[in-house]
Formats: sequence, C-alpha cells, structure tokens
Amino acid sequence: MNLQNKTIWITGASSGIGEALAIELAKEKCSLILSARRKEELERVQKICLEYTTSCNIYTLDLSDIDSLDKAAEDVMNNFGPVQIMIHNGGISQRSAVAETNFSVDKRIMDVNFFSYVKLTKKILPSMIKNKEGHFVVISSVSGKFGFPLRSAYAASKHALHGFFDTLRFEEHANNIGVTIVCPGRIKTNISFHALEKDGKPHGKMDDGQEQGIAVDVCAKKIIRGVNNGKNEIYIGGKEILMVYIKRFFPGLFNWLVLKIKPT
Repeated sequence: MNLQNKTIWITGASSGIGEALAIELAKEKCSLILSARRKEELERVQKICLEYTTSCNIYTLDLSDIDSLDKAAEDVMNNFGPVQIMIHNGGISQRSAVAETNFSVDKRIMDVNFFSYVKLTKKILPSMIKNKEGHFVVISSVSGKFGFPLRSAYAASKHALHGFFDTLRFEEHANNIGVTIVCPGRIKTNISFHALEKDGKPHGKMDDGQEQGIAVDVCAKKIIRGVNNGKNEIYIGGKEILMVYIKRFFPGLFNWLVLKIKPT
C-alpha cells in the first residue's frame, strides 16, 4: 500500500503512539485528521505535522461518549472528505484486580477501547465500500492475545477487537478493504499514567516495564512498514512478544510464567 496522499484519520493522536504515527505519516505527505480530547495537545501535534505535510486538521472528540461519535464521523467526512485509512488508536489501560474493580471501570474501558472503534467503523465503512477502497489500522495489544493479572477489562477489550476486525477483514475483502491489527508490547508511552485503578482513578505513575519499552517513534515506523507491506497482524516490542508464541505452543509453560511474573 502506498500511503502517500491518503486521507488518514487517527484517534488518540495527542500523545504516545498516535502522535508518533501522525508525525511519521506527515512525512509521507498524507492528509491527516487528528482526534483526541485535548485540543491544546492536538494543536501542538498539528503544528509539528504541518512542517511536513500541507494538510493536517484536528477534530476533538471523547471516545467514552459513544452517543457523540455518529456526529463526529459525519463531521469529519463532510468537512475533510472520505476517510481512506482509519487508525483506531485511542484507548485506556487498567491496573486493578477483577474482584476489586468497579463495574463502571469495566464499562468505561470497553466503551473507549472497543465500542468507540465499532461505532466509528460502522459510520465510515459505507463510504469505503462505495469507493472500493479502505483500510483499518487497529491498535490492539499483546494483551489482546492472552490475559494478564490486573488487566481483565483491558485484555477483554483488546480480545474483542481481534474478533470484530478479523471478521470485517474477511467480509470486506472483495471490496478492497483491509485490516491491520497491531499488537504492541511494552512501548515507552504514558499509558500507565492514565490507566484506571479499581475505583476509576488514574494509576498516576510510569510502570517499570513501560519505562524500559521501545521508543514510540520506532513503534510508529514499524506499524507503517507493516501496513505498507500488507500485514494482517503486527507484533511490536521486546522479549514480552515471545509470550504470544509460548502460549500458542507451550500453554503449560505460559501459565507457569504468568504466575511468576510480577504484574506492573
């Protein structure tokens, strides 16, 4: 896939992987639409992107406000034209045990990480089908391949993405619509700062594993390379990626290792 001059909408574009993807795609001369809750941060990223591309617009939205997303998608398409590539990146993590987590936290995580993706996809998919062109880049996680302590709702939301978007890939293959699911491991972002604890309060600190993760710009470049190469699924990270294969081929060893690893 040639990304140059494509119209690309990125959610969660104000920081982390989303910001890094925006900057790298701007260098590819893409036409960008950047979305997140924080307008000031979006404007900061927009300013950087405009050093490389002539088209970078912002549209603020809150992925947890599911009812607002129909209008958001309509506004984006009416104002900026058909979306050719949708990068579902916005999300929120978790740091709490099942027995202690308020249901409201489970619901919020599922709304942000899964149902917002579904709602936006259903709104922009018809135009992709009409134009016989489209691609969804879905930022999942290695937690979308296996469960892990203190990540119950987070892992559930990422597992759900695989089921939904794998199905979409098969259904719309004839319409030239593709899906790339990205499974990052430990990437050096602020995701642990904003992760929800049992009562919905932010975790508020950088986890050791996150601090030692790979650089976010390296992650973004690997994602773009994988999309360019037509990959259906991409794994990005360090040794933690091995756990995907250990679970697949040595499930007993996987269970033993998870019980030995200190969750952070």
